Amino acid sequence: MKADVDAARALAQQQLEVVLPRRWRHVQAVAAKAEQAAGAVSPLDRELLVAAAWLHDVGYSPELVDTGFHSLDGARWLRRQDVDERLSALVAHHSCAWLEAEERGLGQALGEEFEREESPVTDALCYADMTTGPDGQSFEVLERLAEIRSRYGSGHLVTRFITRAEPEIVAAVGRTEARLSAGPSVQPM
Repeated sequence: MKADVDAARALAQQQLEVVLPRRWRHVQAVAAKAEQAAGAVSPLDRELLVAAAWLHDVGYSPELVDTGFHSLDGARWLRRQDVDERLSALVAHHSCAWLEAEERGLGQALGEEFEREESPVTDALCYADMTTGPDGQSFEVLERLAEIRSRYGSGHLVTRFITRAEPEIVAAVGRTEARLSAGPSVQPM
């Protein structure tokens, strides 16, 4: 499956809507924000960005839990569904997931199994995720990071990860906002 937005939405809905309705609300809002941010990426990558937004949290589905790390579990499942490798890798590494993988002792597995890219697409996916709250509300990035810390508490692994990832998350959001301010990306000649 290539980066088919309708297929991505259907896969995410199947895995999240009933069993994790709050997560499903978040995913829907992230996908909507990715659609709004699509002008920050090449026209060739716009559907890929939105498909990745639909699928970024599919690994939270109880049916898919293997390692307990949603980015890796979701990406592995997507690969088994014959989803495009780049799309699976975007899910695997979304929103600085490689840093959370290190906190979980899964950094090597994530890095060996899925290639990490650094691009306007990864920035825009991070932007869409890290400016959207758990119930789909819109946040500034620092508000979102504070919300995550508050929800998990000071000693939690996710809080440690977010603290480590904050500079890169803030930078990715800033780069995306700058690209959006500059106007839509155009296809190279």
